[in-house]
Amino acid sequence: MQYQPTNEQDGHQPLVSFIITYYELPASMLRECIDSILALKLNAEEREIILVDDGSALTPLPSLGDVANQLTYIRQQNQGLSGARNTGLKMARGKYIQFVDADDSLVAGHYDHSLDIARFHQPDVVMFSFSSEQVKTLAYHDEETTSGAEHMRKHNIRGSACGYLFRQNILGSLRFTPGIVHEDEEFTPLLLLRAETLITTDAKAYFYRQRQQSITTAKGPRIQLKRLNDMKDIIGRLHQHASTLPHNERLALQRRVAQLTMDYIYKVVVDTRSKSYLKHRLGELSRKGLFPLPDQDYTTKYKWFRRMTSTDAGLNVLLRLLPLMNRER
Repeated sequence: MQYQPTNEQDGHQPLVSFIITYYELPASMLRECIDSILALKLNAEEREIILVDDGSALTPLPSLGDVANQLTYIRQQNQGLSGARNTGLKMARGKYIQFVDADDSLVAGHYDHSLDIARFHQPDVVMFSFSSEQVKTLAYHDEETTSGAEHMRKHNIRGSACGYLFRQNILGSLRFTPGIVHEDEEFTPLLLLRAETLITTDAKAYFYRQRQQSITTAKGPRIQLKRLNDMKDIIGRLHQHASTLPHNERLALQRRVAQLTMDYIYKVVVDTRSKSYLKHRLGELSRKGLFPLPDQDYTTKYKWFRRMTSTDAGLNVLLRLLPLMNRER
């Protein structure tokens, strides 16, 4: 099922296509999300709002009232977040793409600053900050233009695909892998490697709503096992891809792989608290050349974690402390 606004101008390319993915959420959250986009300093010809309903029991359209004619609505059988985003990418006509989860919103002023960067500097990627609280100040600091690979070599990155605005023409054939959790962790580094120009700003342009019912916070043995297995597979694919890249891009992706591997080991410890199971998972990583963690000076946390995981005594300490540290977060 597809609904498109009747006043769309054929042949005109919007500045930004906003792809909203929606599944079984209160209509009030979705309306807040859409209103936040409409509040930006973009006229109707500069924006395209694509709402992908990934098989909700009831369509949210009747609850959207006066804003329904300002978006393209696509209703499909449930395919998961990856499938919903891929559907949005098929429809998008904008020069830039912005993913937005339906329970989140964009922050006026801060996101307008990110749009100005896109308008006046035209980088491949504008990377901004997140906030889970109301943002009051309108002061920003922007970094010098660099490439995506160079940025990844020097910084840890946030994996979320909602954390940046990117040119559609750098996407090529890249899409989200269907049916997995942590799909952003695979998509984002591969996209950034394609960016010849990237500008980072500390503008808190994206409001992230923390929900207990979200897939990233869902608990239970089955979902925990799927999260671990999907993350392990993503790390393996990125590791293999890194070996095919030129020197600079390879170093950039290797840093991301090491960071994800550290995060993966952390999750194994916190989710299972089992030394025998941890040893089993570390053995799998070792056979793929992913463990021990590379001896690199990435961050203080990374160096500390690498030393702790390199000895049996260190692993015992992690098994005792990390669950407690996790509960205190």
